[in-house]
Amino acid sequence: MGATVTTANTTGNTWGGGNEPMGASYGKMMMWFFIVSDALTFSGFLAAYGFSRFKFIDTWPIADEVFTHFPFLHGVDAPMYYVALMTFILIFSSVTMVLAVDAGHQMKQKKVAFYMLLTIVGGLIFVGSQAWEWKNFIKGEFGAVETKGGSILQFIDKDGKRVKLADFAATLHEDRTQHKASNGVWFESEPALPTYSVAEVQAGFKAHPDLLIRTEAIYRGTDAEKKDAKLHPELNKVKHKTVLTRAESEAMLANGALVVEGANLQHNEYGSKLFADFFFFITGFHGFHVFSGVIINIIIFLNVLLGTYEKRRSYEMVEKVGLYWHFVDLVWVFVFTFFYLV
Repeated sequence: MGATVTTANTTGNTWGGGNEPMGASYGKMMMWFFIVSDALTFSGFLAAYGFSRFKFIDTWPIADEVFTHFPFLHGVDAPMYYVALMTFILIFSSVTMVLAVDAGHQMKQKKVAFYMLLTIVGGLIFVGSQAWEWKNFIKGEFGAVETKGGSILQFIDKDGKRVKLADFAATLHEDRTQHKASNGVWFESEPALPTYSVAEVQAGFKAHPDLLIRTEAIYRGTDAEKKDAKLHPELNKVKHKTVLTRAESEAMLANGALVVEGANLQHNEYGSKLFADFFFFITGFHGFHVFSGVIINIIIFLNVLLGTYEKRRSYEMVEKVGLYWHFVDLVWVFVFTFFYLV
């Protein structure tokens, strides 16, 4: 073995490879340890998501119907377009980080600062876009009714297009206030009341005979349709929810218990509650990593401007934060694939 004893006065070699195992500095090794441990954490989250989705596959929301918004294009159905743009921006920021690291190897301070700035801008755009996506997801767009059994009822017209509650709900004069201490109800509390009550939705539905209800369950087809799908696999690529007849719709709506607008940790107008829980947890946890990376990048960027690394004659700190940033980008590729595309 090539090991030698290290005393207080001498610096000896360790494992025959110097004091840098595998040629990596202490800082890089610690960053790799963190990345591996964090990768295991995200793997556990995604595995839990996969198991839950498989268990509730028939009521799992269809991503193309949930993430349809695009900034400044109100009323335009753009499924997954903005999420794809967010993904492109984050991946591009990883490219600029590579260029910053390369410029650091060449000791080019101005180029390092320029590419670090682009990386920071890309990260801020991504975090801001994710916050905007959260806002739309929480607010909702169409609204739905949750039955006493927990099923979600969505409303469509004769062409199969979603209809907003505001487009047909009746206006009834109901004296109903939110239960909270400021209203004198100190012994119980509840979230903010929805815009419409179940009775108003029921009355409006009766007044519009052209409306139908579709449930959260994905339509699997009749035996004949399943047989055709086996002969023509391309038919399986288009998923859609189960649409009820008018009589079935009225009977199902009679069991309505709660009007749901948007999504939170307890209710979800798009379908399974677990979908919202995993969305907030996984994308929020990843967003926290991106935000942390942006803060760290800003600190490193300021040090670059101050010439700290020029004085050290080493831009290793840029390389270490680059490892973290590439990891965050790679994790998002898996989140985007499993949560949005599959």
